[in-house]
Amino acid sequence: MADNSLKTLREQLLLSKAELARKAGVSPMTIDRIENGEKCRMETKRKIILALGYSLEDKDKIFSDE
Repeated sequence: MADNSLKTLREQLLLSKAELARKAGVSPMTIDRIENGEKCRMETKRKIILALGYSLEDKDKIFSDE
């Protein structure tokens, strides 16, 4: 199971799951599943990284399962 880096970062930015989902163009259910350690597609990771304001080079800060 992945750590909850995504949840931690999202909460530090004071974003709800719904807000992050809207910014990333994914469903809140997708954010929930990722925060619970489920895998997601590379495209979904890319959208989330950019929605959080990070560059793609920072992916390891958010997704440590690579």
